[in-house]
Amino acid sequence: MSTTDAGRFARYPSLKDRVVLVTGGASGIGAELVAQFAAQGSRVAFLDFDDFGGQQVAARTGALFRHCDLRDVAALRADVANVAAQLGPVTVLINNAARDDRHGRETVEPEYWDERMHTNLRHQFFCAQAVAPMMRDAGQGSIICFGSVSWMKAQGGMPAYTTAKAAVHGLARGLARDLGPSGIRCNVVVPGWIFTERQETLWATPEAVASALERQCLKEKLYPPDIARMVLWLAADDSRMVTAQTFVVDGGSI
Repeated sequence: MSTTDAGRFARYPSLKDRVVLVTGGASGIGAELVAQFAAQGSRVAFLDFDDFGGQQVAARTGALFRHCDLRDVAALRADVANVAAQLGPVTVLINNAARDDRHGRETVEPEYWDERMHTNLRHQFFCAQAVAPMMRDAGQGSIICFGSVSWMKAQGGMPAYTTAKAAVHGLARGLARDLGPSGIRCNVVVPGWIFTERQETLWATPEAVASALERQCLKEKLYPPDIARMVLWLAADDSRMVTAQTFVVDGGSI
């Protein structure tokens, strides 16, 4: 299923003209998020360091693409400010960007560990920090952080990634408490194994897919639109009293 199935699913009037910022929007789940919010009539911007993919998504959706290495906090802050200057105050932030590269515990050095934290965790805080004053002034906002089922399933082979993703939950709940008095919500979406092009290319062997489906209650592969529809609801006013919560979209695998 894709954005072409939009007629089958909900439209959210509260998302029309709302300024939405997506991190990691040049491919995979992020690209689908950009497309889905654009289809809702939102004013969408996304940050990514993939210029080729970003330009393609921007051309296809009409969204504003800003080249940004999210590990560079100064660049991140400047690009968030640029988005607000062009589109208006950001009131929906989707902290989607991450990389689930596999790595053995024996080979991890401090420099690699720090880089994985910067790639998968640190930017989620600094993006939230950058948009919080805009949301406070607007009297409302929705921050949606992305976790992972990997640590919930005790998955090995990438300890820095699973550590960072587990920490997202603590970050989101703390932000929900601190920002709630300003009408700002913060929740976590936890994707299961979502079959993006990257996943299909690198890890989706027939044996791995069969094992994943065996574990799931619903015996279907999950795709980016399955995640996007949960994110749309959390961004819209329909979920206005939902905060500090975790939503797992994994077909019932954990």
